[in-house]
Amino acid sequence: MSALEEAIRNVSDFPKPGIEFKDISLLLSDSVVFRETIDRFRDYHLNDKIDMVVGIEARGFVFGPALAYALGAGFCMARKPGKLPYEVYRQEYDLEYGTDALELHIDAFSSGQRVLLMDDLLATGGSMGALVSLVRRHFDVEIVGVDFLIELSFLKGRERLKGLPVCSLVEY
Repeated sequence: MSALEEAIRNVSDFPKPGIEFKDISLLLSDSVVFRETIDRFRDYHLNDKIDMVVGIEARGFVFGPALAYALGAGFCMARKPGKLPYEVYRQEYDLEYGTDALELHIDAFSSGQRVLLMDDLLATGGSMGALVSLVRRHFDVEIVGVDFLIELSFLKGRERLKGLPVCSLVEY
């Protein structure tokens, strides 16, 4: 087991019974492991010429800016409804019980930019699938790939990402 895997704590029955939550608090508090995490993502994308990293609220905000800095790229926030102060494009998506949405500022990207989408966890692919749809529908950019710290492969979230390159550092 790698140091990265060891720094991810399993918490049973959180936030509700039957859920095995992947807690990244230990990873974030260990400067060596956190640096290794960002370095692994950076090395994976070293030759991709990424202009912008997009992080999904909230834990995509932890890894996205650090990776953007390491790649010499900008960072863009994909936020929950009502959190961005300017005009937005919005994409709704289904949850187990109800719906949610992600929003991006209408001027989030320049035409032709190469963007990388990022979140901490790939489960069913609902939120990332919504972000992919939002970006493809409203912006003239190239999605270079999608990155996750953790992938729960048994939930088959990759299938919702429409053939995009996926980088996940830890798989369960």
